[in-house]
Amino acid sequence: MPTYFTPNRHGYSVRFSQFRPDRIVCASSQHYGLAGGGTLFVLDVSPEGQILEYSKYDWSDGLFDVVWSETHPDIVVAASGDGILHVWNVSTPEVPAKTMKEHKKEIYSVDWSQTRQEQLVLSASWDCTIKLWDPEMSASLATYHGHSQLVYNAMWSPHVPSLFSSVSGDGTLKIWNAKIQQRAAMTVKAHDAEVLTCSWSKYDENLLATGGSDGLIRGWDIRSLARPIFQLRGCEYAVRRIQFSPHFSSVIASVSYDFTTRIWDYKASCDPVETINHHSEFVYGLDFNCHVTGQIADCGWDSFIHIFTPKSLKMLAHR
Repeated sequence: MPTYFTPNRHGYSVRFSQFRPDRIVCASSQHYGLAGGGTLFVLDVSPEGQILEYSKYDWSDGLFDVVWSETHPDIVVAASGDGILHVWNVSTPEVPAKTMKEHKKEIYSVDWSQTRQEQLVLSASWDCTIKLWDPEMSASLATYHGHSQLVYNAMWSPHVPSLFSSVSGDGTLKIWNAKIQQRAAMTVKAHDAEVLTCSWSKYDENLLATGGSDGLIRGWDIRSLARPIFQLRGCEYAVRRIQFSPHFSSVIASVSYDFTTRIWDYKASCDPVETINHHSEFVYGLDFNCHVTGQIADCGWDSFIHIFTPKSLKMLAHR
């Protein structure tokens, strides 16, 4: 299992490139994100299975999330604790990033639209707002108000243009039409706790899931939000990030403050099908490799980045 250590940096987000199966980017922070700077690491997996640094980019505040461009293999957008978005070309780390500052507090989530009909970025902030950006422009296109507490995550639908979800410390999941700033199209009290993460199914345009500080993962059908269509139990502490698999329609991966990465099959069981214990601190970052069936990257506060294929997903891949 390829592993990379980022000394004095704590991992917050890791993403595989959509263009290269052997490249990832990791957003990290000093001092657990409470003080100090941050670093983006761009890493390649060698043919021998080693993780090697391709380039890196340092910033004066913590970096909490990062996403690859859907159209350019070298462009990433990163989010930092000083409320700034950074647009950076990973092949020219010596060139300063383009920066955009409108958020008044930390940006905790950034996502690039995936429907190909638009090239737009969402940022979610602790100032309780979500902003819409064209990465080519310096000012945001729209600001979305509606959450009463900090917004942890905002994610585009991979199926429907202009549709996105957001989750917040106020316990709600909101579904938005990006063309309507005034109010969310739908709102549901998703957890009796802070909601830290959401993810859309790659196979069903009406399905998404949420993860909360109550340790639960819940599935939602946006055609009827009255109650969750499934609930997954097993995390001892907060679920920090979840993601639907791009290869198996009912598989979800999660990372948690209980130091675990877990694999779930919501159609098979409400319990995890596999629990991976290779971190010694909070696990924050998670991503599936769309090029390699079953392969995952995760990162955590123990400064380790792992790239691996869980046993349960190897078995599914060979069925």
